[in-house]
Amino acid sequence: MTPVTRTPFERARTILLAALGAAAIVAAPGAAAGPARHTVTIDATAFTPADLTVKAGDTVIWVNKDPYPHTATSKTGGFDSDDIKTGKSWKFVAKKKGDFPYICSIHPSMKGTLHVQ
Repeated sequence: MTPVTRTPFERARTILLAALGAAAIVAAPGAAAGPARHTVTIDATAFTPADLTVKAGDTVIWVNKDPYPHTATSKTGGFDSDDIKTGKSWKFVAKKKGDFPYICSIHPSMKGTLHVQ
């Protein structure tokens, strides 16, 4: 059998197509995915998004962009960040399923709900 001679361009293209094919298999619908990360921004004395749905095992990160501290405090005792200072963040791994309304204990008019499925 005669060996096939390929140019460097053809070899690179073959490698690239193989890599893209592997990536498509990994990203295929129904493929097992790990826990997700979600961000809640604290800005203008509000949680955005104020209503967030996540899966058990996902991580939620509250990022404070306001010039003063805030908390993310569950009204039902599911979590409490303590003070999140300006420019800082706090992360929480949602393990227990349910609906968790929360407030900023410093500014109780700030409200949000974390839904864990």
